[in-house]
Amino acid sequence: MPGENGLPILDITPETMTGFGAMSTQSAFLALGTALGLGLLVGLQRERGSRRVAGIRTFPLITILGAVGALLANDYAGWPLAIAGLGLVASMIVSAFHRGANESREPGITTEMAILVMFLVGILTGAGYTVVAVVCTGIVALLLHLKEALHNFAQRLGEHDVRAVMQFTLITLVILPILPNRTFGPFDVLNPREVWLFVVLVVTMSLAAYIASRFVGERAGTILNGLLGGAISSTAATVSNAQRLRSGNAFVTGAALAIMLASSVSFVRVLIEIGVVADQHFLQLAPPIIIMLGTMSLLSCLLLFAPRKTSGVPTTQQNPSELKGALIFGVMFATVILSVAAARRYFGDSGAYAVAVISGLIDMDAITLSTARLVRAGELPAETGWRTILIASMSNLIFKGTIAMVIGGRKLAMIVGPLFGIVFLVGAALLIFWG
Repeated sequence: MPGENGLPILDITPETMTGFGAMSTQSAFLALGTALGLGLLVGLQRERGSRRVAGIRTFPLITILGAVGALLANDYAGWPLAIAGLGLVASMIVSAFHRGANESREPGITTEMAILVMFLVGILTGAGYTVVAVVCTGIVALLLHLKEALHNFAQRLGEHDVRAVMQFTLITLVILPILPNRTFGPFDVLNPREVWLFVVLVVTMSLAAYIASRFVGERAGTILNGLLGGAISSTAATVSNAQRLRSGNAFVTGAALAIMLASSVSFVRVLIEIGVVADQHFLQLAPPIIIMLGTMSLLSCLLLFAPRKTSGVPTTQQNPSELKGALIFGVMFATVILSVAAARRYFGDSGAYAVAVISGLIDMDAITLSTARLVRAGELPAETGWRTILIASMSNLIFKGTIAMVIGGRKLAMIVGPLFGIVFLVGAALLIFWG
């Protein structure tokens, strides 16, 4: 409100104070204690480092400096923070010059950056953002502690792996934000951003499995081969293991086990996609899929303990974040959405089932995500939804069984065929008797 000279004055009664200065004495001491503890945590880690620029005493002082500056900022127009920040930077510069002549190894700036971050953490505690400060400190401590592991990880990444990560960044952080977030198309069911979001979901799951396979897949044997292959693509895992068997690089029981495990994981993947896209309808859509998963897993366990000579060498997986592959999946996903919508419009539920048979031959992700999306939007009944996904999974089993027979030969077909047949019969029973 205006004062006697017409200029505004600040109302700094306790009821109107919202800055740092409004903090009670108890809260101020709590903020200082939090800053002390967070500084000690990072300082303890740095104390054990080979280049100890700052250690277990210095880091608590830095966080307390930030907290005190934040507490005083409201009363002194931010000058304490500015002075503290400049003093900290000046101290770091002087320390760097002092160490320069005695530094025998190439210097880094990791500790210096940690100092600046922890100063900001101290400010956060003084400002009352305790949770944010704790999370930031945890991240800093982990990054500092995992130095060797992170360096080893980066060094083991080949050019192909770095390319996969960069392409994933393009798919998620560049393309996704610029797509329009509204529906298009003849049935008003295609949302470009939503379609690409599902592409990101599939690529994320596949890339995680791909990175894992790059670091442990060559040593882990058939079980890991099947699990990671299913996380990337159970159809691709079936093709690769059948090819390995045909070329003499695997034994029949090991190849069959990898194919069964990959198919089991594909059902887990379906459940995850349903949970992410249509979480409110999960209990309506998931039970038949869980039964299929249980059946496939049980048969895989029986095969796991069957006598075999060796499990073979796992197959190296292809980069799952190729832009071309993402575009193909996006087109496939959009086509399935349009096809299901059109089929239901003109032919009812039987039309959706026909689309499921065709789509399931190629890929389970597109039909699962599109069906779950339609159920979530109320454009498809939940019963029709789970039946559509189940029919697609049965169609996919037929396709993979055919691959195993044609590429892998009679011996592989004699193992995989009957096992897939049991799962197929369970699915048929669910279609007839469930719900």
